[in-house]
Amino acid sequence: MTKQEILRGAGDLPDWPEQTLRGHALDGYRYTSSEFAEKEWSSLWTKVWLLLGREEEMPTPGDWQQEEVGRESIVMVRQTDRSIKAFYNVCQHRGQRLVSEEKGHARRFICPYHSWAWNTDGSLDFVQDPDDFPGGDPCGKLKLAEIPCEVFAGFIWVNMDPDCVSLREFLGPVWSEWSVYGIEKWKRYLARTTVLPVNWKVVMDNFNESYHVNTVHRPKGADVEKLRIHSGVDTSYTTSRFDMADEGHGRMIMLGGYAGPAIDKEGMVGEPLATILREWGLEPADFTGRGEATREALQQARRELGPDRGYGYFDDLCDSQLTDAYHYTLFPNFAVSLWVDGFHFLRARPHPTDPGKCLFDNWWYAPDPAGSEGPVRTTAGLVKRDAAVAHEVFDLGKQSMGLTIDQDISIFPAQQMGMRSRGYKGSYLSRQESRVSRLHEMVDDCIAGRQPWKQKN
Repeated sequence: MTKQEILRGAGDLPDWPEQTLRGHALDGYRYTSSEFAEKEWSSLWTKVWLLLGREEEMPTPGDWQQEEVGRESIVMVRQTDRSIKAFYNVCQHRGQRLVSEEKGHARRFICPYHSWAWNTDGSLDFVQDPDDFPGGDPCGKLKLAEIPCEVFAGFIWVNMDPDCVSLREFLGPVWSEWSVYGIEKWKRYLARTTVLPVNWKVVMDNFNESYHVNTVHRPKGADVEKLRIHSGVDTSYTTSRFDMADEGHGRMIMLGGYAGPAIDKEGMVGEPLATILREWGLEPADFTGRGEATREALQQARRELGPDRGYGYFDDLCDSQLTDAYHYTLFPNFAVSLWVDGFHFLRARPHPTDPGKCLFDNWWYAPDPAGSEGPVRTTAGLVKRDAAVAHEVFDLGKQSMGLTIDQDISIFPAQQMGMRSRGYKGSYLSRQESRVSRLHEMVDDCIAGRQPWKQKN
């Protein structure tokens, strides 16, 4: 059976529907224009479901998290009934932001300006001099501005559109495909955030195509580079699967677990695949000269040993999911590589004032089965399983975001500058860049008032 037949075989997930693309030139102004960014803000960012917080980081009623999206700040807070509500982070008195930290715990939110006190359910509990208001005591009349909020895969999602569809309708096929992993139980082992000197779409364009993989991420000769690239993933577009959902999301599947890319000149399996094979009871030397056999062998080993090692969800995965790289791009600004034992979280948030900048997050989540030992592999190297993970926020260049991501980031600024050039006449895209075109078609549709996730209903 050929690799193409394997990828399209019955063991994989159902096909996503075929999409007819209109084609897109990716004109430079889309990345540089303040006017275009304003259209995106009013018609896109305020109309879609956005992944913001993490439920497990708010275990107790009164725990809260705050995150920014463009010019808005959103506070998510655990309620006494264990549900989570989301509010705009703004006092209804004179517009002061209520909190400035990333997270905390509060019985009430006290405005730092005039000490108005807001309960965690958004109701107003106290104001100074309540008898001095011509309209009467504000308590009982005013509430914090609440926005739709749902929890899925352990993450908190919000939508600034009061007439939005449900999160499940918005996610489409992604909902069912992610549900089987039990991601809500996975823990965070890496969290790094920086500001990039590029428009958010430069980042998302990159994660919507694989055309750059064999150039930007090709081995440069250093040992660490060889260790990273020899992961057993077949990055060829001829054997990769590219899908686009009606709702605007994308999926790419690359065959994984092959020793072929990690075979040295003596025919031996290289790292890190050799270590992975040993972890699942397989001897790399047994596959000398036959690297194509490692994928199926690793699938069988994980199928047999996984549940007893605490990976009960392995029983709910198809064979492909046990080895292959599943890369999703969720419209508009979230990308994730979903591995059998890792969730690579990549998010680009628009800058509040400058279309030439964005906030960029590189996080890693992984399961932590009872009794598990050894470090966790992340995009920034091995991390101790019991290590406390702090959210690291730093200026670009002050710290590594992780080897692979650093390589991506090294390309971005020059592309942003090129988008300002009169010499750039628009893109000429390959088929494997179709999801890039689709992203921009979705942006245009939102600006025109068309939302495919609503039109399906």
